Amino acid sequence: MHPRRFARVRPTGRVPNSVKLVLEPKAPLIECRLVDYSAGGACIELPRALPLPERFEMVHGNIRKRCRRVWSKGLRVGVSF
Repeated sequence: MHPRRFARVRPTGRVPNSVKLVLEPKAPLIECRLVDYSAGGACIELPRALPLPERFEMVHGNIRKRCRRVWSKGLRVGVSF
């Protein structure tokens, strides 16, 4: 197992623990739970089984990040920024 490049952090305090996914322009946003995050990526939990594209955007608070799906297991998905 390779060591992580960035330490993962669980959202606490004033950090919102929900994110919205933008899968396509003009499509409705999908609200998900943020499990943990780091400078290089995040783990999110989907509300239901959804087919996610390889690349999409994630909105966390007022920050919009372009993401790439790295892994998925059940309803959890790992993304890199």
